Parts: sequence; C-alpha cells; structure tokens
Amino acid sequence: MKLPVSFEERMLKFFQENNISSEGFFESFDSEPLKGIRINRNKVSEEEYKDVLSDLGEEENPVSWCDSGFYTNSESSGNDPYYHSGVYYPQEPSAMLPAQIAAAKPGEYVLDMCAAPGGKACRLGEDLQGEGLLIANEINENRAKALLRNIERMGIPNAVILNETPSRLAEVFKGFFDKIVLDVPCSGEGMFRRDPNAVKSWEKFGPDTCIPMQIDILNNADKMLKAGGEIVYSTCTFFEGEDEERIREFIKEHPYYTIIPHSEVEGITHSEEGFMRIWPHLNKGDGHFCVHLKKSEDAEVETIELDKIPSYRNKRNDNYAFSRSKDAYESFLKEILKDTSVFKGNFILHKDKVHILPVPERLFNGLKTVKLGLFPGEIKCTSTERLFVPSHSLALTLTREMIREDSFISIARDDSRLTRYLKGETIVASPEEKAQLKKKGYIVITAGKYPLGFGKLAPDGSIKNLYPKAWRLI
Repeated sequence: MKLPVSFEERMLKFFQENNISSEGFFESFDSEPLKGIRINRNKVSEEEYKDVLSDLGEEENPVSWCDSGFYTNSESSGNDPYYHSGVYYPQEPSAMLPAQIAAAKPGEYVLDMCAAPGGKACRLGEDLQGEGLLIANEINENRAKALLRNIERMGIPNAVILNETPSRLAEVFKGFFDKIVLDVPCSGEGMFRRDPNAVKSWEKFGPDTCIPMQIDILNNADKMLKAGGEIVYSTCTFFEGEDEERIREFIKEHPYYTIIPHSEVEGITHSEEGFMRIWPHLNKGDGHFCVHLKKSEDAEVETIELDKIPSYRNKRNDNYAFSRSKDAYESFLKEILKDTSVFKGNFILHKDKVHILPVPERLFNGLKTVKLGLFPGEIKCTSTERLFVPSHSLALTLTREMIREDSFISIARDDSRLTRYLKGETIVASPEEKAQLKKKGYIVITAGKYPLGFGKLAPDGSIKNLYPKAWRLI
C-alpha cells in the first residue's frame, strides 16, 4: 500500500521519540486485516461459546482484551440464523476494547455518544443486563438506522437511540450519566489497511478537520457526567494530536479528571501515563487508541432537574383506552412467557405504539428520538376489543428460558426451514413439534435455543411467517 509521505515521516519520528519499535509497522498495512466476532453474553453462556464457534466453523481463538471476543478466519455471514438471532456481533477486534474498558454495570446510566453502527453500544447494553439505561446517540440520520437494527438484533431492552448533536445532549442531560463512551470521529489512520478509501479521506481532510470535533465532544461529555463518573475516549488513529495530546489538553482544562491505568490488559501496549494503544505490528488488531478517565467525586457539577421538565400525555389516549391497551399487552405476555414481570419500566402508549421505558418519558422532550426503550409491539382495535400485536424486536429480547414450553418451536440451525423462515416463507411444524405446541396463536421460532422471530400457528401445524420484510434474505 502506498502511504502518504508525511504520514510515514511523522510515524518514524513518533517511534523514535517514544522508544517504540517501528520494525514491521509500514509492512503491516499490506497484510490482511484481522476479523472477529463478539458473542452476545445476554443470550449465550460462557460454557456455550465453544459450541457456537464450532457451529460457525471457527476455532476458539480469543481476543485477549475482550472476554467475549474471538478472532475468526472468515467474514461473518449475514445469512446465518445465529446472526439474525443476535447470537454474535461481527466486530474488528481492536474496536472491542473501549466498551470492555468502560465495564458498564447493571443499574448505571450510560451514554455512547458516537454510537453507530452499534458494536460498542451493544456491548454496553449487554453489560447493563436490562437494568439502568443506555442512550446510544448518532448524529448521522442514516447511520442511526443501522444502529437501530443492531440494537434490536442484539436484544437490548433498555436502550434509547437519539439523533442529536453533542451540544443539544449537553443542554438536557446535565450531570446525568455514570459512564460515557466516546469513540470519536478521527482521521482514521488505523483503518488504512482495512479501507483503502481511508487514505484518500486522510489526504483530503486529515487530523485538522477532526480535532475541533473531538474537543467539542469531550467538553460536552464533561457537562453530562456525574461527579465520580467515568469517560472512555478512543480513536482509530495514531496521531498524538488526536490521542495523547488531546487528553492532556482536556485534563489541563478540566483538572478534576485523572487517568485510570489499565496495565493489566493483555495484548495492549501501555504507556506510563495510562494510555493504551493497539499497534498493527505489535498487537493483534488494527490501530487503536484508548484511555479511561475518572471525574473527581468533588467536582462541581450542574445536574438535571427532572421535576422541572414538563410532563405530557398523548391527549388522544384517555385513561380508559390506556388501561385497556395495557391489559391487552399484559394478556399477550401471559400467553407467551412464563414470567410477565421480566420487562421492567413505564408503560407508554404513543397512539397505537407501545414502549417500555426505564426512566420518565419527559426526559426526552424535544429530542430527535429513533428508539424509545423497548418497543414490544402495537395495539390493534377491533369493534369489540383491543389486541396486542408483537414486534420483531420483542422476540429478539427474549431468551428461550423465558418462553412457555407450548409457545416456541426449536429448529436446528442447519434445518432448511430456518432459511425458508428468514426468506419470509410459510413453514410447517412436524407432528412431534405440533404435539408440544398450543393449538394456535403466536409462537416464537428459535434457531436452536436462540429466539429468531414470531410466527402464527394454525391448527393444521402451518406457521404464518411474521419475519420483517426489510430483514428477509433475498
């Protein structure tokens, strides 16, 4: 690969000044980039990792800095039933580091400010285990749609997706978050070998375009972080001006921050200050920079006054209609689930759309919202009653253990019926399967033990396909 001369000269100087070996660095851009997947720990137990990898034709080759990440020999297939059921997320190995470092805990309020396409946000959501709140923000509207699909595919129930600027977020969420992940826009030097267009982009825009955005994002993140909170800042570039120097400047201007050292992370190059790097010639991944910051418990922080935000209810939904809709939703859950209390949060009705949200809805007044918590489905009104129609995202939020024995059909991953299901075709239960199922109604189709989507069972054993048209295999 032909690299920009100015890039080569700058990197040679960097290696000399920092006493880092440059041997093999420039040659690494001609090697094949590494591939990886991260297994969804909310759906797959650690004991089952090896079985999943075996099913995918992969060996157990772990990424040392991610406890659910594995190197793969081939690109993940978007046609695989395990992909569609959210068993794994295809992700470049280096990109797995920031969310692992953030180590979100159940009950925390977490923000991924630059979230698309969703690898880091999904891992943060997994770590929350359905408790607390994940806000995944993406300023680009089209990329926010990809983020939505990945959040739903991975079954994150307590996520809100926003399409906002950092400054607008900071106006609302003052001192609100326990942790913020900032995988900021950067010059992308670490992507050179993965994406040849990254070199052209670097030559056209370069670091000078990105640094003002990084400063703005960091400053706004500070306004949203609680005292004692943590920021994980990362880039996929090698330039000190976007990495070490950016953080040193930030701490100089915000002296209540310190760097949390992570020298114990295997496979990562660490500096004495606590900066972490992945070098393509020294570590097993594309170029990446990461640092973990801690805000002092004594820092003065302006906090959001939630009580002062006006509350509103959709005027078209009177109390009686609201109550009947909620009853229809709960009645459906009783037909499908062993325990209907698994989804905790406020029941929200927007016209006919149902949302389950762990925080007051008024928190998002005036914000561009792409996803408002769990969207389990919608209400259909007939002349005599209200019925609940489940969404595809509800099925992906379930585990097989949650579902009643008569309400799911487990189909082996290599069964041709799964492919037909993913194509939107009608499938048929075998006589043995039919004997275990209810006579008719909604059931969950699972790929092995992993929920894939809904179908509607008829008394003759045929299953009407409810897989979303936009997601179907062509």
